[in-house]
Amino acid sequence: MQDISILLLISSILAGYLLGVISGLTPGIHTNNFALLLAASAPFLEGFGIGSIYIVVIILTNSITHTFLDIIPSIFLGAPEPDTALAVLPGHHLMLEGRGEEAIRLSAFGSASSIILSLIFLVPLFFLFKHFYALIYDQMGLILITIVLIMILTERGVTVEGQGSLAVWRYRTYAIAVFALSGILGILAFEREPLIDPILGWMETSVLFPLFSGLFGASMLVISILTHTTIPPQKRGGFSLPGWRILRGVTGGSLAGSIVAFLPGISSAIATLLSRILIKEGQRAGSNEEFILSISGVNTANALFALIALYTINRPRSGAMVAIEGVVDPSLWTVDTINLFLIIILLVSLLSYITTIQLGRLVPKLIQKINYLHISLSILILLALLVILSSGTFGLILFLTAITIGMIPTFAGVRRIHAMGVLLLPLILYFIGF
Repeated sequence: MQDISILLLISSILAGYLLGVISGLTPGIHTNNFALLLAASAPFLEGFGIGSIYIVVIILTNSITHTFLDIIPSIFLGAPEPDTALAVLPGHHLMLEGRGEEAIRLSAFGSASSIILSLIFLVPLFFLFKHFYALIYDQMGLILITIVLIMILTERGVTVEGQGSLAVWRYRTYAIAVFALSGILGILAFEREPLIDPILGWMETSVLFPLFSGLFGASMLVISILTHTTIPPQKRGGFSLPGWRILRGVTGGSLAGSIVAFLPGISSAIATLLSRILIKEGQRAGSNEEFILSISGVNTANALFALIALYTINRPRSGAMVAIEGVVDPSLWTVDTINLFLIIILLVSLLSYITTIQLGRLVPKLIQKINYLHISLSILILLALLVILSSGTFGLILFLTAITIGMIPTFAGVRRIHAMGVLLLPLILYFIGF
């Protein structure tokens, strides 16, 4: 490991933290945007004495900080990223109950707890994937098909007195339809991804932003506008869940996020999906709270273990890790280098946790002062504009189509989770070699 300047190291940590705050709070700006920009600027920065190790630290702290703060626009603005898309509905429910601050506190606690748990999982997962990676990879198609079957068969729809025992199959048919429609949209989108033509060339080029913004964000905003949703007064305070549910939420999320970080083509959105299946949505008090804990654990653990996967199996599993690999050869890292990175992650996680809690007190107060209809319309227009800027005309077509499909679960009375077919169906076809 090269000689380290403490001043440059601290400056790099703070720079990455500030970039993470910006990307986390700004809809449409992903941590990958900054990561790839930093990687491209590495030769220029090195001319000013900012070596590769400091660029890696900036990228790493940016990605960790981002996972703490990106829940805020998802909950209050309905502007999700793939990693937080499934959190929109539970977080939105809590906000409409006047518990927006509680939702943010839950998320911050889930992210912070996942860092500690990930360090516990570090050694066993290292040996698991070192010896069984090829076997797990070969069975990914079967694993994903099993996940889909569980999704469909656990769908029970809306409980109505006297509807009969076979009514559940009507809802499962709706679920299959939502899965199929979103899956076909995903297949068409990925096959034609070269048609994505960003107006702003520095923005991340991907079909995921228009797809997930439409399916999980804009569709919810349209429904809020149509139903004249208003924001009630927001309560102050923390959260109260039984200890075993807190432990289950953060452990399940952390473990899922950690495992998925090693798997090719499988994003943390799929780990989030696993967490959603395990927690019965809306059928039990505290399910929304537990899921927010879980999803936050998924995303933060995934960001940490993406680094470990890069080091152990020498394969980048995120845009940030692709950028890091472009800056430095991870095979040259020593155990001391990894230990330094883990210490930095702990420090920036503490700082990000405090920042998220403070913003959790401030944002609900600001939101209450603005007409929610105006907020919804403004964010809807902003999302459409960001889609055009980052994806061009093709992205806008995907966005509008995704909105239509994303509204179906609400009217059909089934879980929005089935719209994850947009990722699952293309992945299943890929892994079974179709």
